[in-house]
Amino acid sequence: MMYLLLLVGFVLLVKGADWFVDGSSSIAGILKIPSVIIGLTIVAMGTSAPEAAVSVTAGLSGNADIALGNVVGSNLFNQLGVIGLCATCFIVTTHRDIMKRDLWVNIGVSILLLVLILDGKLSRLEGLLLLIGMAVYLFFVIRAALKNRTQGEDVKLMSVPKSLLFIVVGLAAIILGGNLVVENASLIAQTLGMSETLVGLTIVAIGTSLPELVTSFVATKKGDTGIALGNVVGSNIFNVFFILGMASVLAPITASAELIIDTAILIVVSIVIFIFAKTSEKTNRWEGIVCLVAYAVYTAYIIMR
Repeated sequence: MMYLLLLVGFVLLVKGADWFVDGSSSIAGILKIPSVIIGLTIVAMGTSAPEAAVSVTAGLSGNADIALGNVVGSNLFNQLGVIGLCATCFIVTTHRDIMKRDLWVNIGVSILLLVLILDGKLSRLEGLLLLIGMAVYLFFVIRAALKNRTQGEDVKLMSVPKSLLFIVVGLAAIILGGNLVVENASLIAQTLGMSETLVGLTIVAIGTSLPELVTSFVATKKGDTGIALGNVVGSNIFNVFFILGMASVLAPITASAELIIDTAILIVVSIVIFIFAKTSEKTNRWEGIVCLVAYAVYTAYIIMR
């Protein structure tokens, strides 16, 4: 039964991502704004729903320190795993707006996070600061979208109700599929004798980022790298500003020495991704392979420490 549910989960992920990307691209075309803006907002927030659910629930239950590891781990996987896989299979073109604004913000929020947790905690006041940062970031993204309206991109346009239906149903399928994959893969791993720690550091950590992975991969395959790269960068910014902000407002977060090191690694990775995206304004196959190898090395490191 576990194997059947695992298969159902993967099918829901793939099909849900397909619907989600089609609906989001259609909305971008209807509103006459670049799809990258949709990727940075609607798609990024939607695919971060599993991380948000885990972190907010942890905060409400008094285990808010779980939120920090979840966000840092997801952001590392988004950049090394998601971008790495997409670039290895298809060249990921860098959108001008992402290059000029969002990749810089991605580096900035990682540095800000490290500064805030150097004292070993993330307080309620610091959480409020992060939420304000989210509001400011959204303001500038939406303002840029309104200023840069176009005649729409070469996408298949659907009616507004149908587009919204595709987004909602697609997102629901992605979240349900992600949950099925994580839960049943964990059960299978435990049945095979893998430790709880190893399962948590690998299957569960990657599982909460499966929506970003599948959505970005499908978008890249369809040639819409604006949604693909915007999804990853937007998710990272949303994870730090909103998810950690909300979780730490609910309950102060404790930061271990290991997580401070992981956050420092996240800053380095964010800078490397920026360099890859800037060179030739694209991330090519070899750079994608470097990202995947780096994630494998990082995974080995956290398992051994």
